[in-house]
Amino acid sequence: MNLDNFLTILKKIIDICLVWIVLYYILKNVRKNVKFSLLFKGILAIIIIKIISDFFGLTTIGLLFEYLISWGPLAIIIIFQPEIRNVLEQLGKTQLLGRHKVLSVTERERLVSELGVAIDYLRKNRIGALIVIERDTSLSEYIERSKKLYAEISNELLVAIFFPDNPLHDGGVIIQGDKITCAGAVFPTTVDMKFSKRLGTRHRAAIGISEESDCLAIVVSEETGRVSLAVSGKLNYNLSVDELKLMILDELMPKSETFVVESDEEDEIDEIN
Repeated sequence: MNLDNFLTILKKIIDICLVWIVLYYILKNVRKNVKFSLLFKGILAIIIIKIISDFFGLTTIGLLFEYLISWGPLAIIIIFQPEIRNVLEQLGKTQLLGRHKVLSVTERERLVSELGVAIDYLRKNRIGALIVIERDTSLSEYIERSKKLYAEISNELLVAIFFPDNPLHDGGVIIQGDKITCAGAVFPTTVDMKFSKRLGTRHRAAIGISEESDCLAIVVSEETGRVSLAVSGKLNYNLSVDELKLMILDELMPKSETFVVESDEEDEIDEIN
Protein backbone atom coordinates (compact mmCIF):
# COMPACT_ATOMS: atom_id res chain seq x y z
CA MET A 1 0.00 0.00 0.00
CA ASN A 2 1.48 3.32 -1.09
CA LEU A 3 0.98 6.71 0.55
CA ASP A 4 -1.77 7.82 -1.86
CA ASN A 5 -3.91 4.75 -1.09
CA PHE A 6 -3.39 5.25 2.65
CA LEU A 7 -4.46 8.91 2.46
CA THR A 8 -7.54 7.96 0.39
CA ILE A 9 -8.62 5.38 2.97
CA LEU A 10 -7.94 7.84 5.81
CA LYS A 11 -10.09 10.51 4.12
CA LYS A 12 -12.96 8.04 3.70
CA ILE A 13 -12.74 7.00 7.37
CA ILE A 14 -12.77 10.66 8.47
CA ASP A 15 -15.67 11.36 6.11
CA ILE A 16 -17.73 8.46 7.53
CA CYS A 17 -16.91 9.47 11.13
CA LEU A 18 -18.05 13.05 10.50
CA VAL A 19 -21.33 11.80 8.98
CA TRP A 20 -21.94 9.58 12.01
CA ILE A 21 -21.21 12.51 14.38
CA VAL A 22 -23.73 14.70 12.53
CA LEU A 23 -26.34 11.92 12.59
CA TYR A 24 -25.68 11.35 16.30
CA TYR A 25 -26.34 15.00 17.17
CA ILE A 26 -29.42 15.12 14.95
CA LEU A 27 -30.94 11.98 16.51
CA LYS A 28 -29.97 13.17 20.00
CA ASN A 29 -31.81 16.45 19.52
CA VAL A 30 -34.77 14.71 17.86
CA ARG A 31 -35.08 12.46 20.92
CA LYS A 32 -34.88 15.36 23.38
CA ASN A 33 -37.06 17.86 21.46
CA VAL A 34 -40.78 17.04 21.28
CA LYS A 35 -41.41 19.15 18.17
CA PHE A 36 -38.52 17.52 16.30
CA SER A 37 -39.68 14.04 17.29
CA LEU A 38 -43.16 14.77 15.89
CA LEU A 39 -41.58 16.20 12.72
CA PHE A 40 -39.38 13.09 12.37
CA LYS A 41 -42.43 10.81 12.68
CA GLY A 42 -44.29 12.87 10.05
CA ILE A 43 -41.40 12.65 7.57
CA LEU A 44 -41.12 8.91 8.17
CA ALA A 45 -44.86 8.47 7.54
CA ILE A 46 -44.65 10.44 4.26
CA ILE A 47 -41.72 8.31 3.03
CA ILE A 48 -43.54 5.05 3.90
CA ILE A 49 -46.74 6.18 2.12
CA LYS A 50 -44.68 7.20 -0.95
CA ILE A 51 -43.02 3.77 -1.08
CA ILE A 52 -46.40 2.04 -0.78
CA SER A 53 -47.93 4.23 -3.51
CA ASP A 54 -45.04 3.46 -5.87
CA PHE A 55 -45.31 -0.26 -5.14
CA PHE A 56 -49.06 -0.40 -5.88
CA GLY A 57 -48.92 2.13 -8.72
CA LEU A 58 -51.10 4.76 -7.05
CA THR A 59 -50.36 7.64 -9.43
CA THR A 60 -52.31 10.51 -7.83
CA ILE A 61 -51.21 9.99 -4.24
CA GLY A 62 -47.68 9.21 -5.45
CA LEU A 63 -47.51 12.49 -7.39
CA LEU A 64 -48.85 14.43 -4.40
CA PHE A 65 -46.25 12.98 -2.03
CA GLU A 66 -43.53 13.50 -4.64
CA TYR A 67 -44.30 17.24 -4.50
CA LEU A 68 -44.26 17.07 -0.69
CA ILE A 69 -40.83 15.41 -0.71
CA SER A 70 -39.49 17.91 -3.27
CA TRP A 71 -40.67 21.05 -1.47
CA GLY A 72 -40.74 19.60 2.07
CA PRO A 73 -37.17 20.56 3.10
CA LEU A 74 -37.79 24.23 2.21
CA ALA A 75 -41.11 24.21 4.10
CA ILE A 76 -39.44 22.60 7.14
CA ILE A 77 -36.71 25.27 7.21
CA ILE A 78 -39.32 28.06 7.07
CA ILE A 79 -41.83 26.56 9.54
CA PHE A 80 -39.32 25.21 12.05
CA GLN A 81 -36.81 28.06 11.83
CA PRO A 82 -36.94 28.84 15.61
CA GLU A 83 -36.39 25.17 16.56
CA ILE A 84 -33.50 24.77 14.08
CA ARG A 85 -31.89 27.94 15.44
CA ASN A 86 -32.26 26.64 19.01
CA VAL A 87 -30.58 23.34 18.10
CA LEU A 88 -27.65 25.15 16.47
CA GLU A 89 -27.34 27.44 19.50
CA GLN A 90 -27.34 24.43 21.83
CA LEU A 91 -24.52 22.83 19.83
CA GLY A 92 -22.51 26.01 20.32
CA LYS A 93 -23.37 26.26 24.00
CA THR A 94 -22.59 22.66 24.90
CA GLN A 95 -19.34 22.58 26.81
CA LEU A 96 -17.26 19.77 25.38
CA LEU A 97 -14.96 19.70 28.39
CA GLY A 98 -17.81 19.14 30.86
CA ARG A 99 -19.89 21.40 33.04
CA HIS A 100 -18.55 24.87 33.80
CA LYS A 101 -17.52 23.74 37.28
CA VAL A 102 -17.20 20.15 38.44
CA LEU A 103 -18.13 20.21 42.11
CA SER A 104 -16.02 18.45 44.70
CA VAL A 105 -17.68 15.93 47.01
CA THR A 106 -17.90 18.52 49.81
CA GLU A 107 -19.37 21.21 47.52
CA ARG A 108 -21.87 18.76 46.06
CA GLU A 109 -23.03 17.60 49.49
CA ARG A 110 -23.36 21.19 50.70
CA LEU A 111 -25.38 22.11 47.61
CA VAL A 112 -27.76 19.19 48.09
CA SER A 113 -28.01 19.83 51.83
CA GLU A 114 -28.99 23.50 51.36
CA LEU A 115 -31.47 22.53 48.64
CA GLY A 116 -32.97 19.85 50.88
CA VAL A 117 -33.54 22.26 53.80
CA ALA A 118 -35.06 24.93 51.53
CA ILE A 119 -37.32 22.50 49.66
CA ASP A 120 -38.51 20.89 52.90
CA TYR A 121 -39.55 24.32 54.20
CA LEU A 122 -41.19 25.27 50.89
CA ARG A 123 -43.23 22.06 50.64
CA LYS A 124 -44.39 22.20 54.27
CA ASN A 125 -45.60 25.77 53.79
CA ARG A 126 -46.89 25.09 50.26
CA ILE A 127 -44.79 27.79 48.65
CA GLY A 128 -44.36 27.22 44.92
CA ALA A 129 -40.81 27.06 43.56
CA LEU A 130 -38.84 26.20 40.43
CA ILE A 131 -35.10 25.58 40.81
CA VAL A 132 -32.95 24.66 37.80
CA ILE A 133 -29.41 23.26 38.13
CA GLU A 134 -27.24 23.82 35.06
CA ARG A 135 -25.03 20.98 33.86
CA ASP A 136 -23.17 20.67 30.52
CA THR A 137 -25.59 22.72 28.40
CA SER A 138 -25.33 26.44 29.09
CA LEU A 139 -28.46 28.29 30.23
CA SER A 140 -26.98 31.75 29.56
CA GLU A 141 -29.90 32.54 27.23
CA TYR A 142 -32.28 32.45 30.20
CA ILE A 143 -29.83 34.03 32.65
CA GLU A 144 -29.48 37.11 30.44
CA ARG A 145 -33.23 37.79 30.63
CA SER A 146 -33.52 37.36 34.41
CA LYS A 147 -32.40 39.10 37.59
CA LYS A 148 -28.72 38.25 38.14
CA LEU A 149 -27.60 37.45 41.69
CA TYR A 150 -24.45 35.28 41.66
CA ALA A 151 -24.71 34.55 45.38
CA GLU A 152 -23.54 31.71 47.59
CA ILE A 153 -26.23 29.07 47.80
CA SER A 154 -28.15 28.99 51.08
CA ASN A 155 -31.54 27.67 52.09
CA GLU A 156 -32.46 31.07 53.59
CA LEU A 157 -31.87 32.85 50.27
CA LEU A 158 -33.85 30.26 48.30
CA VAL A 159 -36.80 30.54 50.71
CA ALA A 160 -36.64 34.35 50.56
CA ILE A 161 -36.66 34.34 46.73
CA PHE A 162 -39.80 32.20 46.53
CA PHE A 163 -41.65 33.89 49.41
CA PRO A 164 -45.05 35.00 48.01
CA ASP A 165 -44.43 38.74 48.59
CA ASN A 166 -41.12 38.65 46.71
CA PRO A 167 -41.47 40.04 43.14
CA LEU A 168 -39.17 37.26 41.85
CA HIS A 169 -41.17 34.34 43.27
CA ASP A 170 -43.07 33.61 40.03
CA GLY A 171 -39.92 32.89 38.00
CA GLY A 172 -37.27 30.21 38.32
CA VAL A 173 -33.86 30.15 39.97
CA ILE A 174 -30.79 28.96 38.05
CA ILE A 175 -27.88 27.40 39.93
CA GLN A 176 -24.44 27.17 38.31
CA GLY A 177 -21.99 25.05 40.26
CA ASP A 178 -22.57 26.03 43.91
CA LYS A 179 -23.81 29.57 43.14
CA ILE A 180 -27.30 30.99 42.66
CA THR A 181 -26.75 32.83 39.39
CA CYS A 182 -30.16 34.41 38.87
CA ALA A 183 -33.82 34.52 39.88
CA GLY A 184 -37.03 35.29 38.02
CA ALA A 185 -36.00 33.23 35.00
CA VAL A 186 -38.72 32.33 32.49
CA PHE A 187 -38.52 28.94 30.77
CA PRO A 188 -40.38 27.42 27.80
CA THR A 189 -43.27 25.11 28.68
CA THR A 190 -43.52 21.61 27.23
CA VAL A 191 -45.86 20.90 24.32
CA ASP A 192 -45.80 17.14 24.88
CA MET A 193 -49.42 15.95 25.05
CA LYS A 194 -48.60 12.87 27.15
CA PHE A 195 -48.42 14.98 30.31
CA SER A 196 -51.61 15.63 32.25
CA LYS A 197 -53.41 18.90 31.61
CA ARG A 198 -53.70 19.26 35.37
CA LEU A 199 -49.99 20.03 35.62
CA GLY A 200 -49.36 23.68 36.44
CA THR A 201 -47.14 26.19 34.68
CA ARG A 202 -44.14 25.47 36.92
CA HIS A 203 -44.25 21.74 36.17
CA ARG A 204 -44.62 22.35 32.43
CA ALA A 205 -41.76 24.86 32.48
CA ALA A 206 -39.57 22.36 34.36
CA ILE A 207 -40.27 19.66 31.77
CA GLY A 208 -39.80 22.16 28.93
CA ILE A 209 -36.34 23.33 30.03
CA SER A 210 -35.28 19.72 30.72
CA GLU A 211 -36.29 18.85 27.14
CA GLU A 212 -34.10 21.63 25.74
CA SER A 213 -31.05 21.02 27.95
CA ASP A 214 -29.49 18.47 30.30
CA CYS A 215 -30.35 20.48 33.41
CA LEU A 216 -32.10 19.28 36.58
CA ALA A 217 -35.38 21.11 37.27
CA ILE A 218 -36.87 20.90 40.77
CA VAL A 219 -40.51 21.88 41.31
CA VAL A 220 -42.46 22.47 44.50
CA SER A 221 -46.21 22.59 43.96
CA GLU A 222 -47.96 25.62 45.44
CA GLU A 223 -51.28 23.76 45.68
CA THR A 224 -50.21 20.38 47.09
CA GLY A 225 -46.67 20.94 48.38
CA ARG A 226 -45.47 17.93 46.39
CA VAL A 227 -41.89 17.86 45.14
CA SER A 228 -40.91 16.77 41.62
CA LEU A 229 -37.74 16.53 39.54
CA ALA A 230 -37.63 16.90 35.74
CA VAL A 231 -34.69 15.29 33.90
CA SER A 232 -34.38 14.81 30.11
CA GLY A 233 -38.06 15.60 29.53
CA LYS A 234 -39.26 13.12 32.17
CA LEU A 235 -41.01 14.16 35.38
CA ASN A 236 -40.33 12.26 38.61
CA TYR A 237 -43.46 13.24 40.52
CA ASN A 238 -44.23 13.36 44.25
CA LEU A 239 -40.77 12.66 45.65
CA SER A 240 -39.77 12.78 49.29
CA VAL A 241 -36.98 15.21 50.18
CA ASP A 242 -34.59 12.29 50.79
CA GLU A 243 -35.44 10.72 47.41
CA LEU A 244 -34.87 14.08 45.72
CA LYS A 245 -31.48 14.58 47.41
CA LEU A 246 -30.29 11.10 46.38
CA MET A 247 -31.38 11.66 42.76
CA ILE A 248 -29.61 15.03 42.58
CA LEU A 249 -26.42 13.60 44.09
CA ASP A 250 -26.48 10.78 41.55
CA GLU A 251 -27.11 13.11 38.60
CA LEU A 252 -24.36 15.55 39.63
CA MET A 253 -21.75 12.85 40.19
CA PRO A 254 -19.00 12.99 37.50
CA LYS A 255 -18.69 9.81 35.42
CA SER A 256 -15.03 9.34 36.34
CA GLU A 257 -15.95 9.45 40.02
CA THR A 258 -18.62 6.83 39.44
CA PHE A 259 -16.02 4.47 37.99
CA VAL A 260 -13.75 5.05 40.99
CA VAL A 261 -16.56 4.28 43.42
CA GLU A 262 -17.47 1.12 41.53
CA SER A 263 -13.86 -0.10 41.47
CA ASP A 264 -13.50 0.57 45.20
CA GLU A 265 -16.65 -1.42 45.90
CA GLU A 266 -15.37 -4.32 43.79
CA ASP A 267 -12.08 -4.32 45.74
CA GLU A 268 -14.00 -4.48 49.02
CA ILE A 269 -16.10 -7.40 47.74
CA ASP A 270 -12.96 -9.25 46.65
CA GLU A 271 -11.40 -8.75 50.09
CA ILE A 272 -14.53 -10.13 51.80
CA ASN A 273 -14.54 -13.19 49.54
